Amino acid sequence: MVGKTWQESLLRLLLSISEKVAALDSLDDILNLLVEVSTEQLGADRSTLFLNDPGTNELYSRVAQGNLSQEIRLMNDRGVAGWVYQKGEPAIIHDAYKDKRFDSSVDQRTGYTTHSILCVPIRNAKGELIGVAQALNKKDGKFSKEDQELLAAITTQGALGLESMALVERMKKIREQELEFLEVVSDLTSDIKIDSLLNKVMAEATRMLNAERSTLFLNDEKTQTLWSQVGQGLGSLQIRLPNTAGIAGAVFSSGKTINIPHAYADLRFNPAFDKKSGFFTRSILCVPIINQKGKVIGVTQVLNKKNGVFTLEDESRLKAFTAQIAISLENASLFADVQNMKNYNESMLESMSNGVITLDDEGRIVTCNTAGAKILRLRVEEIIGTKAEVLFNEANAWIMDKIRKLADDPTPDITMDAEMTVVGETVSVNSTILPLSNTEGEHLGSMFMFEDISSEKRMKSTMSRYVDPAIADQLLSKGGEAMGGQSVNATLLFSDIRGFTTLTEALGPQATVTLLNEYFEIMVDCITREGGMLDKFIGDAIMAAFGIPLAHDDDEDRAVRAAVAMISELQTWNTEREAEGKLPVNIGIGLNTDIVVSGNIGSKKRMDYTVIGDGVNLAARLESACKQYSAKILISEFTQAKLRGIYRMREVDLVVVKGKTQPVSIYEVLDYHTSASFPNMMDVLGNFTEGLSRYRAGNWDTAIASFQKALSLNPKDKLTGTYIERCELMKAHPPEGEWDGVWVMTDK
Repeated sequence: MVGKTWQESLLRLLLSISEKVAALDSLDDILNLLVEVSTEQLGADRSTLFLNDPGTNELYSRVAQGNLSQEIRLMNDRGVAGWVYQKGEPAIIHDAYKDKRFDSSVDQRTGYTTHSILCVPIRNAKGELIGVAQALNKKDGKFSKEDQELLAAITTQGALGLESMALVERMKKIREQELEFLEVVSDLTSDIKIDSLLNKVMAEATRMLNAERSTLFLNDEKTQTLWSQVGQGLGSLQIRLPNTAGIAGAVFSSGKTINIPHAYADLRFNPAFDKKSGFFTRSILCVPIINQKGKVIGVTQVLNKKNGVFTLEDESRLKAFTAQIAISLENASLFADVQNMKNYNESMLESMSNGVITLDDEGRIVTCNTAGAKILRLRVEEIIGTKAEVLFNEANAWIMDKIRKLADDPTPDITMDAEMTVVGETVSVNSTILPLSNTEGEHLGSMFMFEDISSEKRMKSTMSRYVDPAIADQLLSKGGEAMGGQSVNATLLFSDIRGFTTLTEALGPQATVTLLNEYFEIMVDCITREGGMLDKFIGDAIMAAFGIPLAHDDDEDRAVRAAVAMISELQTWNTEREAEGKLPVNIGIGLNTDIVVSGNIGSKKRMDYTVIGDGVNLAARLESACKQYSAKILISEFTQAKLRGIYRMREVDLVVVKGKTQPVSIYEVLDYHTSASFPNMMDVLGNFTEGLSRYRAGNWDTAIASFQKALSLNPKDKLTGTYIERCELMKAHPPEGEWDGVWVMTDK
């Protein structure tokens, strides 16, 4: 500035800056220019110009001299730059490390050493703060008031260009976001499968809001619960909670957005799920999903904004996003419901033993289940698409006559003990022919249902599925009254294979069927030897009853003996399987004695002899509880009280099973054990009983001592180990109120 006054030089400099800024067309170029000019004119080692991001409350810089060539972002209340921005006042610091406002972490990250700092606020033409300019390490001397005025003048001169380019950049970014938003919505709305749609929505919501995790909950009107198939970062699982519970429930109930910057400081937040999953929730944004009719159908929840808290802009974007996908979500849910109903109907048809054939209004066969094809001794694909009059002709023409009559008289036709000719043989059938129509009453076609009843005596055939043939003969001799409904005292037995899904995956369908046939043969023999009635197979589970249809004086003992035999013979069978390199089969058995209702239950066309009542449910709960108590046979106090024989058993717990309010004592039967499989049994049972008594008295330490003594006698006794863990839990988290020793089961 030799030969000219300082003011003249400044004016020329500012005019030059204005001309150069006017020629630039990007924010990065303007930032570069102002940084270069500031560094040169101030004789600084480097300088940085920060603009405020109102969306994140951060100061950001695109360019810095020296090593700092990447974008820098820091909260607008941190360090010297944050202090200047918040105060709106300049700062000159001659020794950075002696100033409390200085944040040394940036030096530690970059390896740069800051000595002196000059920092001034940047204001626009309206006097509003839009950022700060900062120069570091004056090369010659110290930063002065003149330097401060020069830096302020330079940044003020460039402020208009900075603000304009920042606005242009924001508008460009918003435009890009809108285009991207439309592409995303277009992609999502084309998906009609609920599972994949939920996955896509969650992934997009997480990415769009720069969050760690998100979950979309849909309302289930039948159960009044909010459910989600996925949670980002949790893997694939289904979450269900009452639609009034927690933050999601509050948003669903009110239809209003909730934005929580600090989750643990908000009383509405329930940290239980964090404890269960190991995830730590910092911030939450939850918005309602509203359909076109204004009805709230669910909520979208995003967690933990990665660079701060969720803003009003985030709220607006998420609301717009959920509004656009609401229709797709409803359509996908409706499609899922329709698909489930279709699958249910198809499964129901395939599981029926009766043949079912449907015809369209032109008399062409549309569907035929496996049972129907089997009775007709044809393949399903040979039947579907065929004209009914071709399939049912000559000796079977009576079927077509009845189908044609439906056109004039839509009354269903039921024919008992009719004859059909199948591959030259006569088959006795019960048939039902009925019309099919839509909701408007328009004729769609007809349905032909038929049951093959020609194999043997209906009564004996039916009863042989449930009881020993000798019992069936007795029932036949007593007449039909033995099959009527009656309240009887019976002992119910439930058994189930453990890890059956894993077995089936390892075996494949053919080997699975072979295994089940062999397994059921062994188990049913054990039951029928003791005079038990096989009620039904439920997949791989068995339900049996002792005391019906004919009672004995010792039905409870018969049931226990059958259960012990089932375990013992299963162990023998497993030994043979393992010798052949096959996987073993493990089961659990539950027994309960109660008054139940027994008899023929069903319709005129299909009856099943079975039992119903709370006693059945408790037996099933005890079978399931075998897993929790590491047991193979569990019986209720009601069965134990009526036993006449002497068995090796121990009381396991006093529990309230799911769906009940009164506690029930349950016992483990151990008679199938040998001295090798359960060493020192009597001593173990003595110490276990003593530990259980102390546990129920709330004496945790003495109870642990007794249980540990029992465990030392048989280290393989998992139940004893379970009680030690339970006592440790009680010590750490004492039960509220008066301890009664009752354990509440939350699983079925």
